[in-house]
Amino acid sequence: MNWQQLISNKRLGQEHRHPDRHDDRSEFKRDYDRLIFSAPFRRLQNKTQVFPLPGSIFVHNRLTHSLEVASVGMSLGNDVVHRLKAIHPELAGTLFEEIGTIVSAACLAHDMGNPPFGHSGEKAIQTYFSEGPGQELKSMVTPMFWSDITHFEGNAYAFRLLTHSFLGRRKGGFVMTYATLASIIKYPYASDHASKKGKFGFFATEAEAYRRIADELGIPQVPSGDQQGAAYARHPLVYLVEAADDICYEIMDIEDAHKLKLISYEETERLLLGFFDETAKNRILQRLEEEDVSDINERVVYMRACAIGLLEHACVDVFVEHEREILDGTFEGSLVKHTVEPIRTAYEQCAQWSVERIYRSKPVLDVELSGYKIIETLLHAFIEAAMHPYRFHSRQLLDLVSPQYDIRSEQAETRIMAVLDYLCGMTDVFALDVYQKINGISLPIV
Repeated sequence: MNWQQLISNKRLGQEHRHPDRHDDRSEFKRDYDRLIFSAPFRRLQNKTQVFPLPGSIFVHNRLTHSLEVASVGMSLGNDVVHRLKAIHPELAGTLFEEIGTIVSAACLAHDMGNPPFGHSGEKAIQTYFSEGPGQELKSMVTPMFWSDITHFEGNAYAFRLLTHSFLGRRKGGFVMTYATLASIIKYPYASDHASKKGKFGFFATEAEAYRRIADELGIPQVPSGDQQGAAYARHPLVYLVEAADDICYEIMDIEDAHKLKLISYEETERLLLGFFDETAKNRILQRLEEEDVSDINERVVYMRACAIGLLEHACVDVFVEHEREILDGTFEGSLVKHTVEPIRTAYEQCAQWSVERIYRSKPVLDVELSGYKIIETLLHAFIEAAMHPYRFHSRQLLDLVSPQYDIRSEQAETRIMAVLDYLCGMTDVFALDVYQKINGISLPIV
């Protein structure tokens, strides 16, 4: 792969249209603005990140997380541009200099495909078809579609959301640039290549769109063994989007856990300062003393900022050092996993701590249990309605679905996908509201 071809501002759905210009924004800045003003992005404010949505203590939701990831992504992209232009001076003055904006825009979009209740919602969708009542639909759909829905993935749905032309919507979906779209595909292959974790990058309905993007940007196919369908190398900027996400969720989850008193201040300090050698660690503590920062929350904020800054610079170092492998499509793993000691070990310790003390904590498990049941119930109700549309109760349910979703199609696959489109567009609170109404638990108050 080469940078000149990889950074394309061609727009999906408007490949041959000369865009009207009303300002001096670059095409990639237009991507950023288009995302941040969109309804799907706005809905992230009411989707769970890890902890229950805030009561008296404010913790991260998908919106605040995405904004922070975009901020770190901008820094990663700009620093990579600065470092690589010194190595490749011919890239100065080209679209290569827009990498910071591209990565930042892709970071805004990276979680837009998550259903309500995050990974618990994903699991509810997968198992409804693989283990639940949805198994009876297998004979009605193609093997590829069945693979898509039994491996349902928020990453793949984000690409669908951005590229699919829903009813009444313009061709090309959000009409994003090729470079931005390619930068969000963390797993550039279809569901029949899904790893043991079930990860993949695009549904069969959007495979052709990704193929066009890959061909245009010069992203090569990679060996796929005995499996059918194409698997591709990652677009290089995916590594920066992934690193921004890795840095933010791991460090910010620890800060949130401290706020919620799931871990002590002493434990938090040990984890956040574990990224530094003794000299740097003492310097940070000395700075806190010199500035008389005694509030423990403020001390955590400062240490968190130091840790994020260190991780950002370390990931840039890895990207620049391994640029050739990344462009050749042979680089394996994430940037964080290739950082030097003590950074890599400290990150692994934070990850292990998060699993044991955060992701298995009672508040998190309570949300997962409730979220799973809510999505499972809604999915069953609307799938039944879509499959039997002439029943009285089916007509009531189908009238709730937005007309942009083709839930009355003659094709079974289209109807099933329309149900998933409708569910994934819900916020946590809206999903709970619909769940309560269809189960007769609550009535609308006029």
